[in-house]
Amino acid sequence: MWILEKNTPQRPRGLKQRFVSALLYCTGEMQQLHTHMQDKFFPLQLVEWCLRGISRVILLNNPLSGALILAALLLESPWQALLGMLGLLASTFTAIILGQDCEEVSSGLHGFNGMLVALLMGVFSSAGDWYWWLLLPVYLGGAATTFLSSSLSPVLDRWDLPVNVFPFNTVIVLYLACTGISNPYFPNHPAQPPGAPGSTNHTQLHVPQLLQGVVLGVGQIFACGTVGSSLLILGAVFLFSPILAVYALLGSGISTMAGLSMSVQHSFLYSGLSGFNGALGCMAIGVFYILSWRTHLLSIANALLSAYTDIALSNLLGVVSEHTIISWAATLTGTLMLLLTGKNLKEYRIPTGKVTSPEQNLHSHKQWSAANTNATDV
Repeated sequence: MWILEKNTPQRPRGLKQRFVSALLYCTGEMQQLHTHMQDKFFPLQLVEWCLRGISRVILLNNPLSGALILAALLLESPWQALLGMLGLLASTFTAIILGQDCEEVSSGLHGFNGMLVALLMGVFSSAGDWYWWLLLPVYLGGAATTFLSSSLSPVLDRWDLPVNVFPFNTVIVLYLACTGISNPYFPNHPAQPPGAPGSTNHTQLHVPQLLQGVVLGVGQIFACGTVGSSLLILGAVFLFSPILAVYALLGSGISTMAGLSMSVQHSFLYSGLSGFNGALGCMAIGVFYILSWRTHLLSIANALLSAYTDIALSNLLGVVSEHTIISWAATLTGTLMLLLTGKNLKEYRIPTGKVTSPEQNLHSHKQWSAANTNATDV
């Protein structure tokens, strides 16, 4: 019987089936590729680690998503892409030298903070593109994020909290505070608070630009301010998880509306600067909680809280100094949401070490619920 089955030729799959299979292979975390790369040459492994690290910036874990985001950065500014890759490599190699957990390094967890530091150093620098001296603080800042991440991890693990972008926010604020706007070697642009001056918002609101700002809010997570780059980044999110792509746009839209309610300068609304904290806050709930109507409402609440916190802290910091709040708002509010102890929400909380894509989280939860139901019936 076995011989007959073995010799029986299998029907070839149709083009549509092969396309769907290839598409499914490229979605989610692409664990098959990760397993396949484990015995390859180190340079090939490093490429995969770096691409995963790029995608980790926006709560993804997919090398193809990372490649799309890298293309978006190159489209936005080759100089910014170079800085980002240098910061990513600096933090990744520092993690290897320190002997950090191999699985964490290979999944990009020690690369994304370094990339964010490098990107923001380039954005705030007033020395212009191709200012080669900037490579020095970029490299040092990227390496510093790994030290901070390694130090914070055992502390936050006690509450099952991810390190997230605490290292990035800390390093970039310290860098901007040290250099200032008049440093002869590393000058920076002064930060402008989002609160509108008396005569700024008397012009009529332009709705198409406002809607465009919602899309740009997703791109501003990587400091990208053009529609083409933002759409590529949104496509990278969709490739990893369609649910997360919806949450990114939802959070950016909610945050933009919150900015509008606080009479934020129209330039902040149109450029997406009012949207990216809300997008990150909304996505964080989608990643760390199983999708349900309760967690959906929680994601909306977190987007609103992130948006208003960003406005308040930015205005406050703009008064006492010339620096920006970066993404502290989404980081702080997201961490607070993960500490919620209510029973109706806690049962949907995913342990930090088991987080995957929202679709996979939902599928695993349904399987677990079905298994528990069958065990109870028996």
